[in-house]
Amino acid sequence: MSMNFEQIQAFLHREARLLDDRQWDEWLTCYHEDAVYWMPCWDDEDTLTEDPQTELSLIYYPNRQGLEDRVYRIKTERSGASSMPEPRTTHLRSCLEILERSEGQVKLRFNWQTNSHRYHSTQMFFGTAFCTLDVTGEQPLITEKKVILNNDYINQVIDIYHL
Repeated sequence: MSMNFEQIQAFLHREARLLDDRQWDEWLTCYHEDAVYWMPCWDDEDTLTEDPQTELSLIYYPNRQGLEDRVYRIKTERSGASSMPEPRTTHLRSCLEILERSEGQVKLRFNWQTNSHRYHSTQMFFGTAFCTLDVTGEQPLITEKKVILNNDYINQVIDIYHL
């Protein structure tokens, strides 16, 4: 499947909408079984950690099973970051760039912002994301997602629906 810019953008918007609509199971279908989902930390010197195996990460799932477990906890109210009511979110994506295309794969970069509202309070999270898409099937699948959280001094636990 060869994807043009508009199709890639539509896929990323759909993934964000599924989070906003709390369609957790359908959101998971955007991810390959072996997808790596990683949000590195900023160290004391304002440098991002580089190795999720040896350095601290805000979120790290080495495959989709970790995301599936996270979704299970959200759906069954066993989430440390979430309690009822779940936050209302609006995900915004902008500045999409295609960094590289190769046979069956597209590497992307985009900026993101998520507004999250719960308990009469609104939080905003923002940053940059890097994604690799497998475009060999009927629908693209995210095989790798690295999310940079630029406003990392927050007074709550961050979860997948904030990103």
